[in-house]
Amino acid sequence: MLTAIFLIAILVGVIGVLLLAIKILQDTLQKGIQETRVQVKEALTHYSDDLGKRVDSLTITTDARLKEINHQVEKRLTEGFEKTTETFSNVIKRLALIDAAQKKITELSNSVVSLQEILSDKRSRGAFGETQLSALIRNVIPEQHFSLQATLSNGKRVDCILLLPEPTGNIAIDAKFPLENFRLLMDSSLSDADRHQAEQQFKIDIRRHIQDIAEKYIVPGETADGAMMFIPAEAVFAEIHAHYPDLIELAHRAKVWLVSPTTMMAVLTTARAVLKDAATRQQVHIIQKHLHLLASDFERFQKRMDNLARHIAQAHTDVEQVHTSAKKITERFGQIEQVELTGMTPEVSLTTLD
Repeated sequence: MLTAIFLIAILVGVIGVLLLAIKILQDTLQKGIQETRVQVKEALTHYSDDLGKRVDSLTITTDARLKEINHQVEKRLTEGFEKTTETFSNVIKRLALIDAAQKKITELSNSVVSLQEILSDKRSRGAFGETQLSALIRNVIPEQHFSLQATLSNGKRVDCILLLPEPTGNIAIDAKFPLENFRLLMDSSLSDADRHQAEQQFKIDIRRHIQDIAEKYIVPGETADGAMMFIPAEAVFAEIHAHYPDLIELAHRAKVWLVSPTTMMAVLTTARAVLKDAATRQQVHIIQKHLHLLASDFERFQKRMDNLARHIAQAHTDVEQVHTSAKKITERFGQIEQVELTGMTPEVSLTTLD
């Protein structure tokens, strides 16, 4: 019975201790929680202040950056507006230039129409071909080697004659050319029958013109064995060579050479080379004379060079002999200095040396 009471008392004591420990633990936990709350509150306050400062700094930085971006955008927009204004100004100037050029083109078109009206007349067209031929020849051939509107011994007057040396001889050039049927042939509104008729008439005109040039401007003993038919239009020249080989063959047989402004320039360049070669051949005797004189001068130069070489060799020999003599004299003085003066008093020796 006492043991049970003792055990109960012990149990009550243990329970009391446990309750006290629990109370102490509860107090400790409450105090720790309060301290944790205080620390959390302080940390939150600190973080809030720090976050506010960072937000304020970020706001200031953002404002500054936005102001800078705004300034850059305004600057770029201003530059863009200036460039756009300049571009529009240049466009307006270009449009003004284009307008002026268009007016000039219109004037030129009117001039071309007027030129076509002028060239529709046969005599005016002939004068135009002669003027074009004259300009080509004057730009390449010297004045003394051609003659315009020259009269041949048969009484025929040729538009131009090239005065070339033999064996080429004088070459007559005719600048007149029939263009009526060619212009008709180029008309796109013609029917096939009319076009065929215009083509046949064009061939007849060219054939007759080739024969006239061969009969009038090829004079044996006075001109070369051929003459030139100047075609003032490249299109006509190309049309003949492209579609009328029989006319080209006829011209070759008649020794009439068809030339356009482009091929005429090549012919004139060749003629100028022939003239230059002839002038060179005429001056050959003068060149030979100067070559002989040059040979004589070189022979005299060779003789004088040989004499100079002999004098130089003799001078070299003399210099070597003088050098040998100088060496011998130097050796003699050395031998004299090495001689011992015996049997003389110093005074006598000094007197003798003096």
